[in-house]
Amino acid sequence: MNFLRLLLKWFLRLLYRVEVAGLEHYPRQAERLLVVANHTSFLDGALLALFIPHRLAFAIHPKYANAWWMRPVRSVVDLIPMEPSNPLAVKGLIHEVKAGLHAAIFPEGRITVTGGLMKIYDGPALVADKADAMILPVRIEGPQYTPFSRLGGRYRLRWFPKVRLTVRPPARIELPPTLRGRERRHRAGLQLQDLLVRMMFETSAYRHTVFRALLDARTVHGGGHLVMEDVQRQPLNYRKVVLKTLVLGRLLSRLTREGERVGVLLPSANAAAVTFFALNAFGRVPAMLNFTVGAAGMRSACATALVENVITSRRFVEQAGLQEAVAGLGLQVKVHFLEDVAAGARVSDKLWGLLVTPFARPWQAWTGRDRGAEDPAVVLFTSGSEGAPKGVVLSHANLLANRAQIAAKVDFLPQDVILNALPLFHSFGLTAGTLLPVTSGMKVFFYPSPLHYRIVPEVAYEVGATILFGTNTFLAGYGKHAHPYDFYRMRYVFAGAEKLADSTRLVWQEKFGVRVFEGYGTTETAPVVSVNTPMEYKPGSVGRLLPGMACRLEPVPGVEEGGRLWVSGPNIMSGYLLAKDPGVLVPPPDGWYDTGDIVSLDQRGFITIRGRAKRFAKIGGEMVSLAAAEELASRLWPEAAHAVVTRPDERKGEQLVLVTTQKNADRSALSGFARAQGAGELGVPRRVLWVKHLPVLGTGKIDYRAVEALAAAD
Repeated sequence: MNFLRLLLKWFLRLLYRVEVAGLEHYPRQAERLLVVANHTSFLDGALLALFIPHRLAFAIHPKYANAWWMRPVRSVVDLIPMEPSNPLAVKGLIHEVKAGLHAAIFPEGRITVTGGLMKIYDGPALVADKADAMILPVRIEGPQYTPFSRLGGRYRLRWFPKVRLTVRPPARIELPPTLRGRERRHRAGLQLQDLLVRMMFETSAYRHTVFRALLDARTVHGGGHLVMEDVQRQPLNYRKVVLKTLVLGRLLSRLTREGERVGVLLPSANAAAVTFFALNAFGRVPAMLNFTVGAAGMRSACATALVENVITSRRFVEQAGLQEAVAGLGLQVKVHFLEDVAAGARVSDKLWGLLVTPFARPWQAWTGRDRGAEDPAVVLFTSGSEGAPKGVVLSHANLLANRAQIAAKVDFLPQDVILNALPLFHSFGLTAGTLLPVTSGMKVFFYPSPLHYRIVPEVAYEVGATILFGTNTFLAGYGKHAHPYDFYRMRYVFAGAEKLADSTRLVWQEKFGVRVFEGYGTTETAPVVSVNTPMEYKPGSVGRLLPGMACRLEPVPGVEEGGRLWVSGPNIMSGYLLAKDPGVLVPPPDGWYDTGDIVSLDQRGFITIRGRAKRFAKIGGEMVSLAAAEELASRLWPEAAHAVVTRPDERKGEQLVLVTTQKNADRSALSGFARAQGAGELGVPRRVLWVKHLPVLGTGKIDYRAVEALAAAD
């Protein structure tokens, strides 16, 4: 039988160029071992049986174990029929593993139909826990693209893609001995799920450049796969995106220096995404400028990042009414219009692009422009909602790690259509709304403004959008003005950047039948830190930490529940650029980033935001959350928008001021509601100020500096 094993191994290696990495992690001396792997195709069992250096016993579904075509397999491996949800079958496997059997199991219980992880059953985790066995995670990549998978019609299939097995370090289920019964089983299953999600992320190819990621996506999904479209209705496939990227990059390289930070002043459109990739492909660093802050704000950003050249569009400047702002910006930097850049293209530039496009990967390596993963990929600027904006430098690895972290948690498909109305100067719009779809084979439809509350839902209906990213402010606007059928194809809606109001969640659930998944992040984390998903969901929370990240809570005086959140991980920024020392990178201390948010963590790891550290008031010696005061007003007047700020108070130090769009709002109604809800009187604003609209930043967040000015002027 050794000959048969060697023959089959040679045959598979010949067809699929099988590579195995991490075999040094295989614990050959382990008495009790459970090998767990993601399930991509009907080839998976054979791959594990032949390339893992030990005879394995496979726990598989009975309908497959007893099939006639499995008879030859029994000569190479042992088969244990097991229904994942059957407790008796689980007990039998526990007994076998305790006896020293090296068993293998696919915890999903089925071949994936999404390309990513599906539901993880608790049974395999229970086996490892009860048998006190080591768990050896193995990532299988490649077979999902073969006809032996169940992804036909979803992915571009081919007969002989390259196959890779990656063995990760072994781990154990670690639970307190006092935990028993159903809760122990559930917690064990959660640990196994986390282990597999972490495996999927850590084995992802995120340690290279964003242009390389674009080329990898072209290889996987094919050059003809449509990937971008905007309001000009000229869809681009991968072949055209790479061609435009190379030609535009060649033209821009004549106007800029390698390694230079180049300002990008463009709306959400194909041109903005292509410009981003073009600058990166030729070793420039895009600095995404926020065009909603005016000339002074943009000049300040350019000075902080030492930007000398800015790329924009004459048509965009005219349509957005930015002529004066761009003219003012032009006094400090050189402004280049894409229309003029394109007009300067020679025939030789276009021919060069056509020749190089099929060979973009070797061209990048030959020219030395395949930069390191830790090199800067973009400069973004903080919103300045509570202080002076800073430049945030994110590396290629930061951006691609965050993209891989999100993809390890959520089942995105090449058939998905992401509607991205968020600006690309917003990290949410850049990473989640642009890099995620473009590098994953999804089509992204760019819309230039998220503030068009009546038009965006119509666009979602027209293009058949299945995924939408937005802030609470934007989602509330869409929910109010959209027809109930506008989001008929919507699979996922993700909210971030500000707290999701219960009223917004309810409107989307009842009007559209869509559950909104709230997440949390910052520009400095590229941006996503945590997110709710279909498999891990807790209303009112912002989900669980993404794989590869760690966190700690530091105590805050006066705050009893939770602490100040610090995070670390591969998506943490390279550092800040500060106005006081332009162009000088200030890295985060020891790789940890202080989010400035007060949060609490439950036993399952769900994060709940209690408020910004800066957004707590000290009233009569007690700490009061401004976010909690806003939530109180939102529960009483769910249709209105609310912001709470502080003003000095002679007697108690500070007082709360509610600025609201609720007409006839008064303190007595709010105070009575607070008593009925059991909320303390200190958390009820002393003053109420009505405004027609709350001031909002271009990123969709409330502009608290402007709100404070309104409260001070009242």
